[in-house]
Amino acid sequence: MKKVLAKFQTEYIQILDENGKIDEKLKPKLGNADLKKIYDMMVLTRAFDDKALKLQRQGRLGTYAPMKGQEACQIASGFALGKEDWVFPAFRENGLHMMMGIPAENLYRYWLGDERGMQIPENVKTFPVSITVGAHMIHAVGAGMAFNIKKEKKVALTYFGDGATSEGDFHEAMNFAGAFNAPVVFICQNNQWAISVPVKEQTKSKTLAQKAIAYGFEGVQVDGNDVFAVYLATKNAIDKARRGGGPTMIECFTYRLADHTTSDDAKKYRKESEVKGWEKKDPITRFEKYLLKKKVISEKYVKEIRERSVKEIEEAVVKSEETKLYAPGEIFEFMYAEKTKQLEEQQKQMLEELKSAPAKEEREKKVSGAMEKGMGVVGELEEAK
Repeated sequence: MKKVLAKFQTEYIQILDENGKIDEKLKPKLGNADLKKIYDMMVLTRAFDDKALKLQRQGRLGTYAPMKGQEACQIASGFALGKEDWVFPAFRENGLHMMMGIPAENLYRYWLGDERGMQIPENVKTFPVSITVGAHMIHAVGAGMAFNIKKEKKVALTYFGDGATSEGDFHEAMNFAGAFNAPVVFICQNNQWAISVPVKEQTKSKTLAQKAIAYGFEGVQVDGNDVFAVYLATKNAIDKARRGGGPTMIECFTYRLADHTTSDDAKKYRKESEVKGWEKKDPITRFEKYLLKKKVISEKYVKEIRERSVKEIEEAVVKSEETKLYAPGEIFEFMYAEKTKQLEEQQKQMLEELKSAPAKEEREKKVSGAMEKGMGVVGELEEAK
């Protein structure tokens, strides 16, 4: 009997610690203008997130997935992209979307429930929000395989959380990427919780990054709250993929400071002390300390950029809520480039049913009357509808 023993180790990268102290030897080449752009975008992302939560609580926005604490994962990695590269996001990457060129008002429009918010502007190389966990990763690999076939020097980046690594789609995507040497960078934002399930209950692997090794390519873990570490790892992975070196998986070790979504209450399954501990590692605070110390920005600039970001976000909200709603039946116009016979029939049927349906006031009156009677409520409500 012959034993095959695979030995491996996973690299961990941290360049800037939570106190703003940096390892100058590892620091990537980024000018002060670049650093300010990254900082500005992180502050804008936090402002977007804060406003979205308030809007949802006011009933002006649908269910929303916060990204507080994960700004470095998104903005620093996005900054490493080339103009020709494509992004395949999940549902928490609003900061990345804005960085790619999607206006904040479009994103708010999407979370309001209007799919036109995901009409990607021309020349913005990102796919729409993917709510289905892990499904978009397969699309990213398909794009990477197509780049190889067409001999194009492009790279696909796909973003997902630790929970997605428990999905079959994750493993299919990883396997195809490895087998076909696809130019794909897998960016796992390991925020420690798949809704209420901690990472330790999802896998026995010491790291999530090491899962890449089973599929024949490199996996690296970085401090996900460290702008420099995220940027460096992503830039190296993109450059390698563009040279024909194949895929890389980057595990950004970070933390979800807010609830999973606005439908969740994280206090029911995690300790407040844990959250407080991670708040001290806040990626924006950490980066800000460094920039102030190096005099890249000033306290005055910090105040100005925060105020400017809030103003920009408030203006975006106004624009998103001013958008005219679709007319009834208009949804059928955008399913395909050319409307099929079946869609025409469905559209006609819907419009006819809307014409014959009772007016809103009449429906509400019937529902109210049924509720007051208190007898046979269910049957009467169904009839009223």
